[in-house]
Amino acid sequence: MKFFVIFAAVAVACVLGGDVYDTSRFDNVDIDAIIKNERLLQNHFNCFLEGKGCTPEAEEIRKHIPEIMETCCAKCSDKQKENGKKMTEFLIKNKPEMVKQMLDKYDPDRKYLEKCADHLKSQGIDLSSF
Repeated sequence: MKFFVIFAAVAVACVLGGDVYDTSRFDNVDIDAIIKNERLLQNHFNCFLEGKGCTPEAEEIRKHIPEIMETCCAKCSDKQKENGKKMTEFLIKNKPEMVKQMLDKYDPDRKYLEKCADHLKSQGIDLSSF
């Protein structure tokens, strides 16, 4: 999902690179390393959710989370979209509480989720339970 390039950074996103914000530095984020390391995952999550303990890169992504969500990651590179999808699928399956908390913070009315629903479904991502 494009929402969680966030986590990839998501992110997460994490969850979110290439032509995004005129930088490719996020294209090489090792999503697998974040997914496999609970401490790294939690640190990114704390940054995105509370603005605490952010690395410079995570802080940069954190600033763009609202735009990423509003545009369904329209400016994201293909690599960022791939990383975002991988992180999102991991979080939905293994950390749904993190997904809910991020949505509660950045999309409390679920308007972006609704706006991007068709695109997310086309990517095999179902967030209907959130």
